[in-house]
Amino acid sequence: MRSHGGPEGLAPSPKREPLALRVTDLKQYAYCKRIVFYQYVLPVERRPTYKMERGKIAQEEIQRLEGRRKLKRYGLEAGVRKFDLWLHSEILGLSGKLDMLIETGSECFPVDFKWTRGGVHRNHLFQLGGYSLLVEEWFGKPVNTGFVYLLIQGDAVPYTITAELKEACKATLREIRSMIREERFPDPPRERAKCVECEYQNYCRDIW
Repeated sequence: MRSHGGPEGLAPSPKREPLALRVTDLKQYAYCKRIVFYQYVLPVERRPTYKMERGKIAQEEIQRLEGRRKLKRYGLEAGVRKFDLWLHSEILGLSGKLDMLIETGSECFPVDFKWTRGGVHRNHLFQLGGYSLLVEEWFGKPVNTGFVYLLIQGDAVPYTITAELKEACKATLREIRSMIREERFPDPPRERAKCVECEYQNYCRDIW
């Protein structure tokens, strides 16, 4: 009697888990695809930048102050703040540490801290979208709005987390995994100004 497990009675192949990625990969890929390539396909030593180090210090100070502030700057009357929240999804194969989450009785609001003078960019929104996907799965509550907290300006900028953004994040995760599997070296970003302070600039010989 033939087993129903597959052709010639063979058991079905176990479902392959997606390659584990980080929420920051979404941000980096939207900024420069090569950064993600270097991290996964051709691991090299990176040079920490002043911006990275200064941002860590400023974030610690903001977290200390946030614990005493009201939520009116976020347009909320009440809510619970959670800092440095580790989140993981086996379904998405995605994990990350969210700087701050505001949880109310019916919704969740991810807050991502950024040390930048240039305002909020597309890659920041992709990172916020990735956190939104994790928060919705983890807490079972919708995420309709997220915030990018600009540390230098002290301004929490709200953004609507659309279904389109969430789907774009999922599509980007698929693109990243395809690039890693195929070991495909991506083209550099069109805006070469991005390369000036990049911690991987020494490895892009076709640019410098």
